[in-house]
Amino acid sequence: MRTSYVGRLAPSPTGLLHLGHAATFWTADFRARGHNGTLLLRNEDLDPQRSKQEFVDAMLEDLAWLGIEWTPPMIVQSQRLALYREAFEKLLATGHAYPCTCSRRELAQMMQAPHEDTDDEPVYTGKCRPTSNAPRTLQSGMNYRFRVPDGEAIRFIDGNMGAQQLTTGKDFGDFLVWRKDGLPSYQLACVVDDAAMRITEVVRGADLLKSTARQILLQRALSLPAVAYFHTRLLVDEHGTRLAKRHGALAIHTLRQRGLKHDDVLAMLQA
Repeated sequence: MRTSYVGRLAPSPTGLLHLGHAATFWTADFRARGHNGTLLLRNEDLDPQRSKQEFVDAMLEDLAWLGIEWTPPMIVQSQRLALYREAFEKLLATGHAYPCTCSRRELAQMMQAPHEDTDDEPVYTGKCRPTSNAPRTLQSGMNYRFRVPDGEAIRFIDGNMGAQQLTTGKDFGDFLVWRKDGLPSYQLACVVDDAAMRITEVVRGADLLKSTARQILLQRALSLPAVAYFHTRLLVDEHGTRLAKRHGALAIHTLRQRGLKHDDVLAMLQA
């Protein structure tokens, strides 16, 4: 029987988990336990070029080694494409999505703001944005963007960082929801899955605050329930750069091979 609190872990199998993941996952586990709730696991394997089974296996081993327990079954995004397609077609039918023909080179040239390490998508200038939000039909081989409202302040109360406000057109613009290879964007897949899994609170890193604002807009457009958010602080290396999968020396798998114990890793996170 599922309790009222439902959290989730949502790693992508494109590399080994590192200390930053451990910090976020421990927080998610702590909050689920504190609410006597359920913690689910979602394998976000929608990058066919980079997702590998060896990383899935390592992910499961690392979670077990860290002592983080989750409730089966594991949700696998690559097995849920029909759900994402249905949601995308609803966005098309309601005029919330439009095709974008801009190449990567054009996008790089037209950026209104530099690509920040804490954001996964620059502010789009609106080159392909139509003058109206009339319903549209799907065209294969096209990227599609979500049309954000002009100049709207997206506000939410974060469980860790307090009141947050991000403004459309300033902090983020029209964002990708469907790729020309026939796959959903991270933003769309995440919103659809969180609703389907009945997630009540999303625990993730502070680098995804803008993604949260985007996903709130998608929830509204798709008439999906809102969720609570808890953004954790980012771990950084000795140069002040946030940890990423390229930091192989700080991967949980590597630390395990070096003989570190569960408590050793916890101490590194609390240092």
